[in-house]
Amino acid sequence: MNESFERLLHRAEALIDRIESVLPQPLGEPDWEASVAFRYRKRSSGHGALEPVRQVATIQLADLQEIDDQKDKIRRNTEQFVKGLPANNVLLTGARGTGKSSLVKACLNAYAPQGLRLIEVDKADLVDLPDIVDVVADRPEKFIVYCDDLSFEDGEPGYKALKSILDGSVSAASPNVLIYATSNRRHLLPEYMKENLTYTHTPDGEVHPGEVVEEKISLSERFGLWVSFYPFSQEEYLTIVGQWLASLGVASHAIEAARPKALVWALERGSRSGRVAYQFARDYAGSHETAA
Repeated sequence: MNESFERLLHRAEALIDRIESVLPQPLGEPDWEASVAFRYRKRSSGHGALEPVRQVATIQLADLQEIDDQKDKIRRNTEQFVKGLPANNVLLTGARGTGKSSLVKACLNAYAPQGLRLIEVDKADLVDLPDIVDVVADRPEKFIVYCDDLSFEDGEPGYKALKSILDGSVSAASPNVLIYATSNRRHLLPEYMKENLTYTHTPDGEVHPGEVVEEKISLSERFGLWVSFYPFSQEEYLTIVGQWLASLGVASHAIEAARPKALVWALERGSRSGRVAYQFARDYAGSHETAA
C-alpha cells in the first residue's frame, strides 16, 4: 500500500512539474551587464524573456545626414531623459528609409555611457508592456522601449495596451521608461474615406471629428513628441551617398565619380531614401575595392 502511494505521489509530482513548465512564468531580469540593448522575446509556450543583443548596431549620430532638425529634437529629448529631466514619449513618422530607426539606434550609442538602455518590443508583444515596465522600474538606468514600424489594424490587443502605458493607466508612468516608436502612418491605424462622413460642422463652419476619427487620433496624440521625416531631394540623396562612401573608406575623387551611378541606382529602386543611399554605398565601395 505504501509503495503504491509513493508511486502515485511520484507521478503526481511529475505531472505538476510538466504543468508548471507550460504555465506563463513571471518575467525575470536578464544580465544587465551583457549589453546596452535587449530584445523581448515570447516563446511558443507563452514565456517571455528579455534577451541581450550581442551585436548592437554601431551607427553614430554624425553618420546621419540631411535630417538635422529631426536629429536635434530626438537628441535633446533623449539628453533630458538620461539627465532625469522631464522628457516625452516619441513618435517618429514619415517616408520609408529616411533614418527613423537609425536615429534611435544612434541615440542609444551616444547616451549608453550615461546609462541609457534600449528594449526592443515587437508590436505583437505590446500586451506585455506592463510586465516589462515592472521589471525595469527599480533599475538605475534609463530605458527606451522601442517599437519599430508600428501600426495597428482595428481591434489588435497591443493597441489598447500601448494607449494605457502612454497615458491612461491608473498607475503613474515609470520615470526611467520612455516609448520610442517609428511608423509610416502618422495615426498608427488605417484611415478610410468613409470615416470623413463622421465629421460634423457647426453653423459657423467649425469642424468636429467623429468618434471613429477621434479614436484613431487618440493614440498618436499620447506621444508627447512627434518627429516627421520627408523624402530626400536629389542633392540630399547624393550628400548621404557621399557621407556613406567616405565612412567606408572611398577616396574623394571616387565619390565624385560615383554620383551618376548613385542616381541610376535610385532610379532603379524608385526611391531616393537614406536606406537606398546606404545600400548603394556598400555595393559601390565593395566593387571599387575589388577593382582596385
